Amino acid sequence: MGRQYDIPTIVTSCLAVAMTICYFIVPDNGKQIFLVFTAISWFIVAVCWLALKSTQYMHNLGGHGHDEKKKLATNYGQRQQTVHLSSSELDHAKAELSADLETLQSSLKNKDTEIENLKAEIASLHTLVEIEKLRAELANLKALAAKESAKKK
Repeated sequence: MGRQYDIPTIVTSCLAVAMTICYFIVPDNGKQIFLVFTAISWFIVAVCWLALKSTQYMHNLGGHGHDEKKKLATNYGQRQQTVHLSSSELDHAKAELSADLETLQSSLKNKDTEIENLKAEIASLHTLVEIEKLRAELANLKALAAKESAKKK
């Protein structure tokens, strides 16, 4: 299983080595691009290597993790049997979940109407802003007209 995780590390390492070699071969115009590519490829190598080490560490923990999984599976199996035995509890839980679903759907509808109302308010605010802009522009034009008429007198 650990061998499968070696492949990405090896491939990215080969890519990083190739990018490093290309950095020294490329003319000065392309060195900056290859410097970025090289840095990125070495970063990917580090990430792949850390993932490999993390996986190896988790597999080397021992049988403790597997024992816990088996215990959880057995406990889950016992709980599953009790649920099958009491159908009235299942019906009660189903009714509760249906009621919760209905309340969530109604609150979702309320949120949708609230969103539509907010959109309408935003549209009216845009209209009010445009009206205010027109009023300010009209006031400026009146002021300019008054100055022009004062100059003509």
